[in-house]
Order: sequence, then C-alpha cells, then structure tokens
Amino acid sequence: MNPIRSTITLLLGVLLILCNTAIFAQADAKVYLDITASGSRKINMAVPWFTNTAKSGELQAFGRELANTLEKALEFHGIFSIIPNQTYSSSGSPDWKQLGADYTILGSYTMSPTGINFEMRLLDVGGGDMVLGKKYTGTTEQKQDIIFKFCDSVIKELTGEPGIASSQIAFISDSTGAKEAYLTNILGDKTRQITRHRNLVISPRFTPDGQSLSYTSYHKGNQNLYITDLNQSTSTQVLSRRKGMNLGPAWSPDGQRMILTMSKDGNPDLYMLDRKGNVLEQLTKRSGINVSAAWSPDGKTIAFVSDRSGKPQIYLMDLTSKNVQRLTFKGTENAEPSWSPKGDFLAYSSLTNGSYQICTITPQQGATPFQVTKDANQHESPDWSPDGKQLIYAQREGGARKIYAILKNGNFQRQLFSLKGNQTYPRWSSKK
Repeated sequence: MNPIRSTITLLLGVLLILCNTAIFAQADAKVYLDITASGSRKINMAVPWFTNTAKSGELQAFGRELANTLEKALEFHGIFSIIPNQTYSSSGSPDWKQLGADYTILGSYTMSPTGINFEMRLLDVGGGDMVLGKKYTGTTEQKQDIIFKFCDSVIKELTGEPGIASSQIAFISDSTGAKEAYLTNILGDKTRQITRHRNLVISPRFTPDGQSLSYTSYHKGNQNLYITDLNQSTSTQVLSRRKGMNLGPAWSPDGQRMILTMSKDGNPDLYMLDRKGNVLEQLTKRSGINVSAAWSPDGKTIAFVSDRSGKPQIYLMDLTSKNVQRLTFKGTENAEPSWSPKGDFLAYSSLTNGSYQICTITPQQGATPFQVTKDANQHESPDWSPDGKQLIYAQREGGARKIYAILKNGNFQRQLFSLKGNQTYPRWSSKK
C-alpha cells in the first residue's frame, strides 16, 4: 500500500476514534441547571411530611416540622416552586406527575436513645429514578443542620455547585438600643448576639474561614478594630487602636493579611496589615479619601472607593505594580464594592436618580454596569452569597432598615428576616 495513503488512513481512524469519544463523553456529561439564566423555569418540588419508620401509618407533627424546614431551605435558593402539601396529603399514594412535580423528596426518620436517624431520597418524577439518597445520624439539636446539609446536596446534584443553606449571615442591629453585631442562619430563626459593647458597632467582616468576625467599635472612645472568635474559644482581640479611623478590613484570601482604612496621619488611606495588626505597607497616599477596600479572590487586586475625582467612585489597584484605574463612571456616587466568589463580578451601591441601587460590573475598564435592584427604596451594603448566585443588602424604606436578598439577575427579591429593630451591614459567610 502507498505509505502516504496508509498514513492518511491511520490519521482518519484516529480522528474517528477521537470524535466518537467526544460524542460519548458529551452524552455522559451531566446537564446542570442555571438558576440565574433569563427565562428559566422554577423546578416544581414536592416535599411530603417525613414519616416515622416505627409508625409508618401515622403522620407525625415532627415529620411535618422536618419537611417544612426543608421546604424553606430549598425555596431560599430561588430555584424551586414548592407544591403545597395540602394538595396531596389526603392521598395515600399521590400521582406526582399529575400534580406537576418534577422532583419529590421522600424523608423518613427513627428516634433512638441517642438521637435521630434520617434517610432522605431525591426522586426524578419523570424518569422514576432515585437521583440522590443520603443517611444521617445526629442529635435532636442537630436536626436543622442535617436538613440544611441534605438541601445543599440536592442543590449540588441539580446545579453542579453546593447550596448555601449551611451558610451564616452577620449584621448590625439596634434591637437592644445600641448597634451590636449579630449572627443568624438563612432562615433567621437562630440568631445570636456577638458583641455586647453597648455602643456603636459597624462594618462586620468574616475572616475567609468563617470562624471569626472583625468589626469596628466606638466603645473605647475611638474607632477601633476588633476581632472575635465565633466559636468563643478565644477572647475578643484588638487589631488596631491607632488614633482616628480603623475601619472596614478587607481580608486576604488566605486570611493572613487585611487592608484597612486608617487616618492616623490625618487623611483616610489604605494600609496593609498582618493578622496581628502590624502595618506592612501603605497603599494610598493622600489622593482623596480612600475607603471600603475589597480583596479579589485570586489575591492580586483590590477594589476600593475614593473621591479623588470629586465624587466617590470605585477603583482597582494591582497589588504588585500598585497601578490604579477607575472602574465606575455611571451613577452620581458608587461605593461599597464586593467581589463575587469567582472574581468575575463586583457588586456595589450606586446613587442613581436619587436612590441607591445595587449594581454589578465586570472588573474591566469600559465595562457596562448592570442594575440589579430597580425600586425606589435605598439599597446599601451589598455582599455575595457563597455560591455567587445571590446578593444580600440592607434596604432602607422610610425610617426602617431591613435585610433583603435578590438573585444576581434581579429576580426573587425578598426581605429575609422579620427581626426586632433595624438591621444593617449584612455580610455572608463562607459555607460551614
């Protein structure tokens, strides 16, 4: 055979094998749902009451509580429409297809002397298959954590990324008469007061591992920076008590450094400090007021706010070269930048037509911002969910300030908690 023809035949054979491999690989690849895609339909989910395996013929109030908790955790993600339990509770064996369910979760439990044993299964109604099955054992006090853990597994199975039910939210509240820092879960039903300074506390920030919370307090007469261990294994420590401002630490991705606004020399400038509060480097020098630093997830860039151009705008600084470029040009004022977990967007508050709106923008010169909120209220202090799909912020309506959340595409806007007093400065932790 002609050697050239032999070579061509061999190459064609190899290409055919590669093409077939690619086709099969594509066929085997799992298709995940994108909850932020425009025009996407919510998934219809049924969550019947959990059954007590030892008393399978009876519906238990505890089983209803477990199902209700799971429903709320699923709804929080903005991807599901829950089919009301009363539409099928009287049926011994519901027809899930006829009810319009895409998926159903069947949960059961047994009580033991030491706690609870759970079994939960996610079923695909159309295909009739079990998509996910999990077993858990825990104490009665851990039941909500276990439900949240399964919820996050369901979200990962359907979207490719874990859910955020197990995350926590920090905020400032004046419910005791003084503005103190608090911590709660996504449902707002397990709230814990973190600070007890009986004075003004502002600007809470989680450390990247979610184990500690830094904040600024005036209770010693100066605007000092503190950090407290959320597990309460160590006492609260002072990170910076330099004269003047010690405000808004932006933590490095590894949690070993922070960028702080200090005015110890008169002008509010950005300084890099180590974990113990020692100054490593001054980043800005008297070019306007420089505040609200935010560290990019890759550790290479910070976003910050400066009025060096006359009005507060968002700037980017390369931490290696120290080169600075202005990012925002639309809006009268732009402030409070927050990086998305993947570093592909910055969220911020923008003064537009007389009200502060939440906007997002890619961190590139010439990028066009996207306005997420659109009502006439004031929207402040945005922060990203751990999965980068939602934003949390403080909404000011009249004299009241409450915490709201919204999908990054502007859908599913809602008030999160019904708590006493006003809530401001919300911050989302990483997952547990």
